[in-house]
Amino acid sequence: MSETDQTDVDRAVRIPGGVATAVGSWPGTDPREAAATIVGELPGLAHLVELPGRGTGSDVIGRVSALLIDMRFDTTTRGYRLASRPGAVSRRARDLLRVDLDALEEAWETSGSAGTGRIVKVQAAGPLTLAAQVELPGGHRILTDSGAVRDVSESLAEGLAQHVAEVRRRLGAEVVVQLDEPSLTAVLDGALQGPSILNTIRAMPEPEALAVLDAVVTAQSAPVLVHSCAEPPALEFLRSSTAAAIGFDLATIGTRELDSVGEMLDAGKQLVLGLVPATPRAKPVTWRDIAEPGVRLMDRLGFPRTTLATQILVAPACGLSGAALEWARQALRLSAEVARAYAEEPESLTFS
Repeated sequence: MSETDQTDVDRAVRIPGGVATAVGSWPGTDPREAAATIVGELPGLAHLVELPGRGTGSDVIGRVSALLIDMRFDTTTRGYRLASRPGAVSRRARDLLRVDLDALEEAWETSGSAGTGRIVKVQAAGPLTLAAQVELPGGHRILTDSGAVRDVSESLAEGLAQHVAEVRRRLGAEVVVQLDEPSLTAVLDGALQGPSILNTIRAMPEPEALAVLDAVVTAQSAPVLVHSCAEPPALEFLRSSTAAAIGFDLATIGTRELDSVGEMLDAGKQLVLGLVPATPRAKPVTWRDIAEPGVRLMDRLGFPRTTLATQILVAPACGLSGAALEWARQALRLSAEVARAYAEEPESLTFS
């Protein structure tokens, strides 16, 4: 897709501000219950749920085996590797994705969402995290072979585009794509190890990494959100990407990252702020406790609080698969309450 085409897509389908969403993963193993909960609790931006509790092929890396074109995964004691031919892992990943899509379509129709203009989000591991976490057949990470990085990225870009088209067709909804890049900071810092302590992996230069990421972003017929749970997230790098939105855990950034946050907002990017803890705190929290850091961020950066309604989305800090189901549901409700306050009355919010 050309840069002009991507710009036209971004104009036609905007990632909404002042709404709640979630990162992707969810506790349990029941796709219908999960889909019904997500569609019901996140009217602004529901998503296709990941249920890693089901095991191989259902986690953020394994699921990509269902999306890649002419490439598949197998398993090792360390995780996933590229396989020479389709096998049990790729078949399982495809079967689980099909079940999840069926569950989402059912929940979408039951809720009356079809034809309403609601937007849905799909997630996939980004190309840099894939290259960092998946091995070549010989045991080295894909990241160590620039040709393999290119091949996997191209396969992901094509497969993800087909996935978006299927979701759009089945739900009759516009789609937002989320690329998960939890390994991004480690890739840029050279913090990854090879199969033994003697094998080191070079840091990927930022221009090279940016070209890999942007090649996948610009291949999509939908606006793209890049999310990173890394501590700290590589915000300056992400600011330079062509992604329409950037997501991160607000608690992981400090004073050094504030300029990058301000520059992203100035550039018109949407920010998905991870404000709700992924697991419960010892002391109960209210929506006002959750809302305060986002409000103070706007005040500190000098942006009007109305920015919270136009460029900020509220989400849990990371995926919720490790949380108890009760807290996961509470996290969605807190996200929705904060997003509502940001959208309706940001100027009147006060904190002691």
